[in-house]
Formats: sequence, structure tokens, C-alpha cells
Amino acid sequence: MVAMSGGVDSSVAAALLLEAGYEVVGVTMKLWGGPSDTGCCAVSDVDDARRVADRLGVEHHVFNFGDDFERDVVGPYVADHAAGRTPNPCIECNRHLKFDRLLRRADALGFSTIATGHHARVVATADGLRIGRGADTAKDQSYVLHMLDEAVLRRLLLPLGHMTKAEVRKIAADLGLRTATKPESQDVCFITNQHGREVFLGNRIGLKPGVVIDRQGVTVGRVDSVELVTVGQRKGLGLAGGTDPHYVIDVDPKSSTVTVGTAEDRLVEVTPLESWVWTGEAVAGEVELQCSAHGKPARGEVVNGFVRWRSEHRRIAPGQSVVAYRDDLVIGGGIATRDAYAALPR
Repeated sequence: MVAMSGGVDSSVAAALLLEAGYEVVGVTMKLWGGPSDTGCCAVSDVDDARRVADRLGVEHHVFNFGDDFERDVVGPYVADHAAGRTPNPCIECNRHLKFDRLLRRADALGFSTIATGHHARVVATADGLRIGRGADTAKDQSYVLHMLDEAVLRRLLLPLGHMTKAEVRKIAADLGLRTATKPESQDVCFITNQHGREVFLGNRIGLKPGVVIDRQGVTVGRVDSVELVTVGQRKGLGLAGGTDPHYVIDVDPKSSTVTVGTAEDRLVEVTPLESWVWTGEAVAGEVELQCSAHGKPARGEVVNGFVRWRSEHRRIAPGQSVVAYRDDLVIGGGIATRDAYAALPR
């Protein structure tokens, strides 16, 4: 069962597996019933996936998982914003839909294996199967797959993990696939370019104006919607012109307060975590840590629910995943939480 989103990567994944002798059936998950002009939820994407399957001569089916998507991805996304967190819906979609709900459907239909077009690798090690970085470092998606356990990895094929994006597009072009030159999809498929986050969240929660204060509690600006502000943000804070750059270091929707600080105030020695899970035995000592899909890794030690950074590191927005690597293999991951001391003077 190949998950076909309607993009070039999943199209080529299906083609490569068919060429390798697998019995391939393409499936597309219909996740979002509302308006969509980005990502992989638009009606046109389902049509692209179907047409690619036709071109390859394989069956194609559409599974409606809209209720699951609303419950496990959209609902938590809204709740996180209301709580002053910065969610990563793509990670939650992988966790709950692509590699849980879809896998259970595969079980029900008798499929032994699932495959996707993610740029990552399944690597056999002495300690078991692990997710590894893809060969194309600019397109590597191991970060958004970090939560997959060995039970899933035993049944997962990632045929693009050893390829570059340019190689993928060339194969698609050589096969005459309509997705060969299709642009990259955006992350949040249920947020439209036309209306954006503010309209989407405003229709679901009551967005509140907020006051912007500095580390000493002095009011320095105002924001229209505190729920739309994220840690690390620099613009849109209503600050007076001519001042040194200030960055958001804390968001507290309960008090409708946003705290800003200088570039130095952004730096911390430790980052608190929640839901941290090692893929195997806990690892002592420093590891490589990545805090966004394509962010630059940094060195640190994960101990007692905290990352202790080798050198001061920028604050991580609460709700963002922190993923640990060793030798380009995922060895653990968790979620950054709010620093209770963020708003206090240094």
C-alpha cells in the first residue's frame, strides 16, 4: 500500500516499487473537508494521485479519514494556539494518520507493507531498525518521522531515502508523470493562502488582543491576537521604531501578555521537554539535536526532562519537537515546553 498524496515524491515511490516487483496499490487519504489551496488536501491532489496511478497501471483508492484528522490534528492545533504553543501539525498527522490510522486500514485489507515518498531511510542497526536522514540533506524528512517505532519500521518502505529531489523529478519526467514539475506542498494544508491562520483560528476560538512587555514588565507594544504570536517572533509586535531588535521570549494567553527581550535574552542554557522517548536505551552524554524540520542541529545532553545545551541556544517555541540524532540516525525525541522563567529578569 503506497500512500499517494498527489505529489511527485509519492508518485515516484509507487513507480520504483512497481519496477522492483512489488504488487502496488495506491491510496490517498482524504483528510480535510474544508477549503484548501495548499499542502496535500486539495481536491486537485486527489485527482493527481489517481491519474498517476492510472499512468502506472495500479489500483487507486481514496480513504476518508476526515473525522480522525479533525480529532487528532486540527483540534490539537487549535488548542495549542489557544494555550500559547506553536504546534507542528505535520508531525501529528504522521503520528496519528499516516502511520497509525492508515496502517490499521492496511491491516484490515491484508497489506503486509506500507510505503511513502518521504526523504528518509529505514536503517538496520545492531540495536534494531532506526529512522535515518535522507541522502538529500536539503529535503531530509527524518525529523517529522522521528516518532516511528520499530513495529512500524518493520513494515515501512521509504524508496526515496537514497535519492536527491532532482533525481526524483527526473524519474517522474522520464515516466511522463503529471507530477514531475509540481511545486512543493506547504506544511499546513488546512490553512489557506487566501484567509490564513488568523481567519481559521478566529472562526474556532476567540482571538484576544494582548499587551507586549519587556523583561522588567514595562509595556512596550500591543498585538491584535496573542494566540497568533510565537516564541522567537520579531515582527508584528507594535514596538516603537528605532529600538534595538526585540524577540518574543514568552507567550501567556491567560494574561494576554507577550514578553519580549533582546537577542541575548533569547538564549538559554536548558530547554524543558515533555513526552521524551528514546528509540532504544537512554543515551548518556552529548547528542546532536534538531529543533525544526530544516534547522541547524546543535549539541546538547538530554537529562531529567531537559536539554542542557553545550553552548547557549535560542529558546525553542513550546510545542515544537526536539529530535536527537547520532550518526544521522534518530535516537530520541520529545516536545519543548514553556520555560516557567522566561518572563523573569535575568
